[in-house]
This record gives sequence, structure tokens and C-alpha cells, in this order.
Amino acid sequence: MEVVGSGPVPGVAGLVLTGGASRRMGRDKAAIVIEGMSCADRVGRRLSLVASPALEVGPGRSGLPVVREEARGQGPLCALVAGWRALTARGHRDRVIVLACDLPLVTEGLLRFLACRPEPGSVVPVVNGHAQPLCARFGRLALDNAARAASAGHRSLAPLLEGDDVTWLEEEDWGRVADSQAFSDMDSPADLRRLGFAI
Repeated sequence: MEVVGSGPVPGVAGLVLTGGASRRMGRDKAAIVIEGMSCADRVGRRLSLVASPALEVGPGRSGLPVVREEARGQGPLCALVAGWRALTARGHRDRVIVLACDLPLVTEGLLRFLACRPEPGSVVPVVNGHAQPLCARFGRLALDNAARAASAGHRSLAPLLEGDDVTWLEEEDWGRVADSQAFSDMDSPADLRRLGFAI
């Protein structure tokens, strides 16, 4: 699939999750400056090129409009659901790209690839056998399932990945627009060094 075009993809919104505890990093990952820009701002800018509206769920590190979680620190499922509720309050009930803020090498090309996939439901990349739910596009069914699970007290991202509407994207799919480095997250200072960034 060749990804062409510019500007936000119709019907696709975006969420950047910035509220993680960053325990292993020892400081707020979202605020770490990489090549003159905070990681959250870097990710948020790339997301806003392909998704509209694009919102941040967290303390406000990305330059995007901010959604606050009801109770901070409950994990990515609750953050995602807070973002989904904010989007539905704005009238958006369609596909959503969800991104963790600690993916400094994610590219516009990869995000546009996810946004433009023809499947009506969720599309989730798989890298070295591992699903990447925090760099994926989710459909309404999965997001509604996630909201119900969060309301029932669940914290795992598993409800997003269950159901018949999930298409798994292997390297033969996403590898045409990105390499595996695009999915590299930074959980510790060692990860920053591994990715080639000074700390």
C-alpha cells in the first residue's frame, strides 16, 4: 500500500498519552528534550499532521489541546478512555490513532499508513511478535469495549485487542513505510542512549 497525500485523514482523530509515571526514566519522559523539542511535542506534531482532532491526555506537554484523566496514574487504558470520551463529546465516533509520548522515532509516514488503512475497525502493528497498542489505530467497537472495561475496573489494554474487528499488521505490511526503530520507546536513560540521543 502506497501512502500518499497530506493533511489530516478524514474521519481519523488522534490521542497522545503523556501521563505515565516514568519511574525507570527517573524524570518525565514527555518533557525530555530531543533535538530541540520535547518528546511529547515531537510526537504530537507528527500526529496532528494526519489526525484531526488530535488531543493530549495528560498534563499538557505536547502543545495539543489537553484532556485530563479523572484519576491520574491509572494506566494507559484509563487515559485512552478519557481521550475517547473527550472525542465523542466533540462529535467524533470514528477511528482513533493512539500514541504513547515516548516514541521519538515514530514517523508521519507510519501514522499516515495507519490512518489510511481501508479496514473499518482496528489496525495494530506487530513488531517481533509483540502487538503495539500504543502505536495503533482503533475503531469504535474496540474503543467502546475499552470504555466498558475501564468502567468495570480493568486496567489492561487487552480489551482493545479482542474482537473480530482487529487487523494485525506484520512487518510485511508496515515495513513498506517504516523500520522497526519507529516503534522504539524510551523507558530508561539506557534506551535514550541506544536510540542515539544525548541525555
